[in-house]
Amino acid sequence: MSYAIYPSLSGKTVVITGGGSGIGAAMVEAFARQGARVFFLDVAVEDSLALQESLRDASHPPLFRRCDLRSADAIQSTFSEIVDIAGPIEVLVNNAGNDERHEIDAVTPTYWDDRIAVNLKHYFFCAQAAAAGMRKNGRGVVLNLGSISWHLALPNLSLYMSAKAGIEGLTRGLARDLGEAGIRVNCIIPGAVRTPRQMQLWQSPESEAKVVASQCLRLRIEPEHVARMALFLASDDAARCSGRDYFVDAGWYGE
Repeated sequence: MSYAIYPSLSGKTVVITGGGSGIGAAMVEAFARQGARVFFLDVAVEDSLALQESLRDASHPPLFRRCDLRSADAIQSTFSEIVDIAGPIEVLVNNAGNDERHEIDAVTPTYWDDRIAVNLKHYFFCAQAAAAGMRKNGRGVVLNLGSISWHLALPNLSLYMSAKAGIEGLTRGLARDLGEAGIRVNCIIPGAVRTPRQMQLWQSPESEAKVVASQCLRLRIEPEHVARMALFLASDDAARCSGRDYFVDAGWYGE
């Protein structure tokens, strides 16, 4: 299949969190193939270095930086380093997260704090760090990754769904507060995406077939499909899109 080329993304400085694998890795490749200058953050060093090596032929090979996004100090220092290398960040993709399953009775205050740090807190502080340069430029794009999970009330994901619902609220707030500076903020909500992690941990042939049967389109969603939405929303083609949710879920309405 052939896909759109967005000239407005060429040469843009793009930061993608959780870019070492899955949806994040697809986004790293997609933006790099558009000629963007991509920096991606992750704690999975082996996967990230392999991805970096595989994209050495891009016009601007993407660069990996290890960053524990649970630490606001680590975020600030990593973003400052990127700005020193490439100038102000023009596109931020807040993608990192972890959909660890849990039983309600097993949740402790410490576990709650860690899951919120992994799935929500860094979205704000990464946006805060990127917005400083975007304000100076008078433009910029922040894309937040939500989840279909809380829209469908999937089981054993209460903390994850709380964070993902919060991301949609955060998207509205940031879009309003940053809009006067010309910064667009949107939320991408993937459905059941066929990533290696999902297939290894949560999906079986039977559950996969059940999901597909619940979708309007009886087709599996691949990471690249989510990445293509990100490209559009980051490009000038989406110049009047802000404060909204964009679903890439094949019309999944649950059982």
